[in-house]
Amino acid sequence: MDPQHGVEVLLPPRAPLHTAAAAVAELAPWIERQLAALAGARERLAPAGTLPYLDERLALQAQQGRTRVHRRGQTLLIPGGEDATAALERWYRRAARAEIAKRLDGACAATGTPYTSLTIRNQRTRWGSCASGGALSFNWRLLLAPEHVLDYVVWHEVCHLRCADHSPAFWALVAENCPHWRQSAGWLRENGSALVL
Repeated sequence: MDPQHGVEVLLPPRAPLHTAAAAVAELAPWIERQLAALAGARERLAPAGTLPYLDERLALQAQQGRTRVHRRGQTLLIPGGEDATAALERWYRRAARAEIAKRLDGACAATGTPYTSLTIRNQRTRWGSCASGGALSFNWRLLLAPEHVLDYVVWHEVCHLRCADHSPAFWALVAENCPHWRQSAGWLRENGSALVL
């Protein structure tokens, strides 16, 4: 759900279109409450005209003719018009690679567990993942969260390099390396849906 663009309804193949309309009509009060809560969460995270970047708030300044986003101090210079969102996502993806790589390298060095590759993605429901061969993937939208949340997700995935499941041993390893992980995981559960441009 995105309060700026409405509601996306996914139907199984061959489902009649009127099924979606009936479901939306029936769920309209719930949908409205969810959209209002999402809009409120987004406003708390970043007042209009700003975007979060870890523990910072960056002011947005549109410039006609600009095609790429550039950071100047606490300001993001962005393209004017419809290209801004795509350009912002590209900028956040590049920034995510740098921010996550340095944390990942440090965590892997501390635990003595190497990884094989780092990918930055835009998953709808996942913040990070660890494949069996040591390939790690992270969602660029983590840069819209507080720094402690990004640190927790990095440690979560690094701990998966040593323990592939969510067993008590895994959570003990997470707690050893990220003592306040519960607070960060709770923040992400509560606010994750608002981490959008």
